[in-house]
Amino acid sequence: AFTKCCQETGFLMVVKCRQENAALKDCLVGYYSDPSFYEECKTEYLKQREEYRATGIKKKRQKVTSNV
Repeated sequence: AFTKCCQETGFLMVVKCRQENAALKDCLVGYYSDPSFYEECKTEYLKQREEYRATGIKKKRQKVTSNV
């Protein structure tokens, strides 16, 4: 919803997309404060770091797709 609102309103998104931004923040805070999600991210990061240290080759980042 936030992405769509920003695309539709352009520079006025600061004013017109406040509700969508608040909903997005609430969702993100929920994930960031979840201990199991934190551990999952930490495990994935450590696995990628270990692979990089062993091979010297960076893994390409996956592009995040919007929900539009």
